[in-house]
Amino acid sequence: MSGFGGFLLRRAVGTVITLLAVSVIVYVVFYATPGNVAQITCGPRCSPEQVHQVAERLRLDDPLSVRYWHFLQGLFVGQDFSTGTSVEHCAAPCLGESYQTGRQVLDIILGKLPVSLSLVVGAMVLWLLLGVGTGVLSAWRRGRISERALTAVTLAGTATPVFVIGLVLMIVVCGELQLLPFPQYVNFTDDPEQWAWNLLLPWLSLALIEAATFARLTRSAMLETLAEDHVRTFRAYGVGERAIVVRHALRGAFAPVIALNANNVGSAIGGAVLAETLFGLPGIGQELVHAVAVVDLPVVVGMVLVISFFVVLANAVADVLYAVADRRVVLA
Repeated sequence: MSGFGGFLLRRAVGTVITLLAVSVIVYVVFYATPGNVAQITCGPRCSPEQVHQVAERLRLDDPLSVRYWHFLQGLFVGQDFSTGTSVEHCAAPCLGESYQTGRQVLDIILGKLPVSLSLVVGAMVLWLLLGVGTGVLSAWRRGRISERALTAVTLAGTATPVFVIGLVLMIVVCGELQLLPFPQYVNFTDDPEQWAWNLLLPWLSLALIEAATFARLTRSAMLETLAEDHVRTFRAYGVGERAIVVRHALRGAFAPVIALNANNVGSAIGGAVLAETLFGLPGIGQELVHAVAVVDLPVVVGMVLVISFFVVLANAVADVLYAVADRRVVLA
């Protein structure tokens, strides 16, 4: 198989291998750490009998390789968990059960995932609009005062943490000006308008930081394209500057923007922890913080794997889009 189909097959196989490698690393990091994992999970006040029950429930008496094999079986065919009086079946893909609540980890994640996806996808739309738009304007107005001002703003945005931007926005927009309500998550299916209004500040908090990076990247790529010989030829033939910027320079900036956006979408799901905690959004980030605080290892491992899955998947999609934008990638 050759051409674009062969590229897709190679990328799919590489994605699967990467996900398996990530699962091994994550599982070993959390379950092969020095110390008594059952004691850490149960807590300092647990009796030896309770610690033993935790070890049995998490199968900590089995070798690490056997436990990991059971974990893989759960992902593909499901697995059974003993509650002491009965046996519960966890259907595939099974990420285990929470020791603290007894709920299946996948159910916990699916309940929180819409919040995190709403936050990241909305922020992505904003950072692309703001970042690419600012980068285009900065490249178009190069050498002028407005271009220098935009560069200074993007540098300030890159250096400012998300919780600082979010806190300032809440104080000014919600507290002083009272233009928006303090964020409170509303399901999209219940009220789409309130869903958007309540997520606007969290979107802006994440988008302003990422937009700065996209603005700098777009500006750099466009200036590089505008300096090429074929652009000079277009100018010599009398083609307008606006047409050159939109049809040629902006198209040349698409490839690096696609690649960077995939990395940012994947990492933003994990980086949304601060935004969700600051704005009180019941997403994966806030649940992960709680799971770490109570040392609920199955939930921590499951959520880290899901976040890793989105990071790997986002990069795979970026590679495909990059190949569509530049067919030379397929031949490489």
